[in-house]
Amino acid sequence: MAGVAVHKTVPVRVASPIAAALDDLAMSEAEARGAIFTRREVVGFILDLTGYTCDKPLHRMRLLEPSCGDGDFLLPAIERLLTAWSREPMRGDPVRGDPVAALGESIRAVELHRETFLAVKAKVIGLLIARGVAPAAARRLADLWLIQGDFLLTQIDGAFDVVVGNPPYVRQELIPDVLIAAYRARYDTVFDRADLYIPFIERSLSMLLKGGQLGFICADRWMKNRYGGPLRQFVAKGFHLKIHVDMVGTAAFQADVIAYPAITIIAREKAGLTRIAHRPQIDAAALAGLAGRLLAADPADAPGDRCSIREIGGVVSGSEPWILDSSDQLALVRRLEAAYPALEEAGCRVGIGVATGADAAFIAPFETLDVEPDRKLPLVMTRDIAGGTVAWRGHGVVNPFKDSGGLVDLAQYPRLRRYLEARKDQIANRHIARKAPANWYRTIDRIYPALATTPKLLIPDIKGHAHIVHEGGQFYPHHNLYYITSDVWDLRALQAVLMSGIARLFVAIYTTRMHGGFLRFQAQYLRRIRVPHWQDVPADMRRALIAAAEAGDQAACNRVVFALYDMTPEERAALGGNGD
Repeated sequence: MAGVAVHKTVPVRVASPIAAALDDLAMSEAEARGAIFTRREVVGFILDLTGYTCDKPLHRMRLLEPSCGDGDFLLPAIERLLTAWSREPMRGDPVRGDPVAALGESIRAVELHRETFLAVKAKVIGLLIARGVAPAAARRLADLWLIQGDFLLTQIDGAFDVVVGNPPYVRQELIPDVLIAAYRARYDTVFDRADLYIPFIERSLSMLLKGGQLGFICADRWMKNRYGGPLRQFVAKGFHLKIHVDMVGTAAFQADVIAYPAITIIAREKAGLTRIAHRPQIDAAALAGLAGRLLAADPADAPGDRCSIREIGGVVSGSEPWILDSSDQLALVRRLEAAYPALEEAGCRVGIGVATGADAAFIAPFETLDVEPDRKLPLVMTRDIAGGTVAWRGHGVVNPFKDSGGLVDLAQYPRLRRYLEARKDQIANRHIARKAPANWYRTIDRIYPALATTPKLLIPDIKGHAHIVHEGGQFYPHHNLYYITSDVWDLRALQAVLMSGIARLFVAIYTTRMHGGFLRFQAQYLRRIRVPHWQDVPADMRRALIAAAEAGDQAACNRVVFALYDMTPEERAALGGNGD
């Protein structure tokens, strides 16, 4: 079979530091390797969705499992391969003929951890013997099929019809620097704080034959967040997101884990519609029925599990976040994006409060902060705005910065110096302080005192709804709060717009959902919200928006916003229905 080049063909010379790092990982515990094991019913579902089924001539296809672990995907795939081969004409019994010659190229499976590799190899040999393959042939097939090494750096010949699995979920900071450097040299998608499964997906897609399919279950974070942008761009250039199944909240794995899993089926073929299902019942019969419907010419006519299926076009668009929500909501967002400017284009500024890196040192009750009066600011925190208005609990933050920029000279501030040096062990031990010891007493973020006296809207990071609080210009925001300021828009009127379903609509479309259905109201998503230019808002609507915000009247906010954006009844329903 013709090979497919890896996306970025930079040769990797495995030097001793890399080898040493791989040796450590090869002996590590499952948690360090990001090993999470998938239930057999879910494995069967993914194999069905990729077309790796017993009615196909599987011995003429090639399947790759890039992180085979205990064999959760590998063993069921082998069972299907043997069953399909046994049904071939003149192949009534797998013992007859030469199984090594017939099946030697059918499977490749990679595993880094040595003990796990040896254990799964023994399982493969046992399965083959139990299915009638001679012991010598079984051992030879296992030798051909299984590879011990790092999938991202190991040479693997040829290309594949099917790639399946559950790639390792390992945060970048847990990976040795020497390996991160090697991965960055080889894979364009290792960007920002990308988790290890990102280059796994890139290489797996690169190894697909034309028409081949990848079926992975892994975290869905990359589909919308910043570090997933290069991988989304890679998918957009030559692949089709065929199927997306949201598995959040389902018992997809053999143990309870805090994860946000999704099943994605991506094919090396022309892009088209994406079929989407949410949170299916984890039952073999139900999943088999759902697979049949997802693969049917018309899902509505196919028998099987009644889990709702939708088709959405244009999910994949360059590096843009994938929008996998209601088509009605998507249509509304697209219309608003075409008709109105983004929040910052309309004269607003979005920011985040101060991160100190050592809150216990820099933050305390305002009156107890024994520093010069101009070296502390009253601080508003998430709990202060829980009731919808600011109810300050009295905290303050130490400000080590000059108004003009740069740190103050501690010699000119003896009280500040005493305060900071009394806490130096805690403050100087931060990563930012170790990087620049002379600036050991800076907060992570620079503090701009003028922000404290600027009226602003405050928005907590993680919420199930848009919690928009007006603050008149007395407090500096803490790092769990995002803020919006404007010299153009009346902030009370803007508060009303954001209190309506508009803010939640945009954030829910573009952000990843947290455990329990909460959303991340982060700056990158808030900046996507579309609002009219203030000069285009009629005077009567301005007054109505301000009155609705001051009264805290959600229904009144919605009524004015419906008129402001000239929404149809269908669009109003889509906006109001965003809380599913």
